[in-house]
Amino acid sequence: MMSTLRQKEAPALPKNPDATAKTPVWRHSHILDVDDFSPQEIELIFSTTDAMKEVLSRPIKKVPALRGKTIVTLFYEPSTRTRISFELAAKNLSADTVHLSTSASSVTKGESLIDSLSTLQALGANVVVIRHSQSGAPYLAARYLEASIVNAGDGWHAHPTQALLDLYTIREHKGKIKGLKVVIIGDILHSRVAHSNIWSLTTMGAAVTLCAPPTLLPAGLGHEQKHFPKVSLEPDIERAVESADAVMTLRLQRERQQSGLLPSLREYVQLYQLNESRLARAKPDALVLHPGPVNEGIEISPGVAHGPQSVIDQQVANGVAVRMALLYLLVGGKSI
Repeated sequence: MMSTLRQKEAPALPKNPDATAKTPVWRHSHILDVDDFSPQEIELIFSTTDAMKEVLSRPIKKVPALRGKTIVTLFYEPSTRTRISFELAAKNLSADTVHLSTSASSVTKGESLIDSLSTLQALGANVVVIRHSQSGAPYLAARYLEASIVNAGDGWHAHPTQALLDLYTIREHKGKIKGLKVVIIGDILHSRVAHSNIWSLTTMGAAVTLCAPPTLLPAGLGHEQKHFPKVSLEPDIERAVESADAVMTLRLQRERQQSGLLPSLREYVQLYQLNESRLARAKPDALVLHPGPVNEGIEISPGVAHGPQSVIDQQVANGVAVRMALLYLLVGGKSI
């Protein structure tokens, strides 16, 4: 389902002598997934993120770009990194921020998602950042509300802002995305992060290799990719990471073993853990990414997670700047 769109000129950014004269067009009223983002729009997000990183490097990390706007975070699932990142992003732009805890709201009394969101809009919310266990919940919200909706993760479907910060982190270190080999290892089937990363990486010209047990791959995903010509499957982790430019491991939830999708965690570690010897098969300057939270000793060894090739901490830091850029573009901020 495509996001609701509206065309408008991208808000002004700090003057850049290297910028082209033509102002890119920002079409999006919502951030629901990255499947309808063009390479030019992603580049606009990146250039805006660059400006936000400059803001974050200042002694006072705050600008009045979204003063008078209200950003609400509505999380139906637990979150640490994503929720705090959005709230810091909104506060750094001088927006008013409200976090609605579903455990302390009328949701516990049976209030529906639409009723909760309608209340927030009536109270003046300009943007609602929503995480929900049901795939498609942000799309439903976008159909009924005037406020901009940002998908902070919905079920197994999508996590667009995570994919964009992953993409930005890779480009920050590599200088480009096009032509890179990026390997994603782990539970592809249940990972909204993997789904959005596949879209964003291939849109920007990367070749993606998926490595996972057959039980943790989406049904019908075969070696011949008609819809994703730049996506390949390689079940052997040693062959998968060969000459990789970046390797992303995904969190393995223990319930996958309990539900019969894995024989044991020990077997998963033996066959799919990213450790030092396996990472050595990638390029010497290959990046290691993880969307978090990390299960050290399961999907990734402690030595790799904290090693010199790991950019996991940079992913977290970049998340604030990327989300600042998205809020700024959505709400139509003024020059910063």
